[in-house]
Amino acid sequence: MPMIDLTLTSGALSDDAKAELMETLTRTLLKWEGAEPGNKAAESIAWTFLHEPALVTVAGRPPQRPRYRVVIGVPQATLDDDAKAGLVAEVTAQVLRAEKHGQDPSPEDGFRVWVIINEIADGNWGGAGHIFRLADILSFAGASEKEIERRTARLHS
Repeated sequence: MPMIDLTLTSGALSDDAKAELMETLTRTLLKWEGAEPGNKAAESIAWTFLHEPALVTVAGRPPQRPRYRVVIGVPQATLDDDAKAGLVAEVTAQVLRAEKHGQDPSPEDGFRVWVIINEIADGNWGGAGHIFRLADILSFAGASEKEIERRTARLHS
């Protein structure tokens, strides 16, 4: 049940760019979580929310260039350190490409994008009036018993 909250300066992206970015970020997160491309069950529980505050400030003043915050919620132990690093790098690049209409950003542009990964402790995902543990989520998304055992073992290591 990955969740993405994308916050950006109002007017930073066109409506089409926002929609495309939200789809791209969702596919990217599912990839780093290990979901197979086109996995309809995994896609059905991957939600992205867009927030466009009227005012974003840096040091209490409006910035000259847009700022972006991507807060990603994932079940605990679904991403190892390498996956987190890859996810952050890829998300940052995707946000900046959306802003620059597909052109490669400059390295200093990356400091305008913050990616925050929140690992939700097992037993703290709730939906449809129920608690869903990592094993439940993985099973719903079609993971094998072996994969469920491997991933849930990381919860206790």
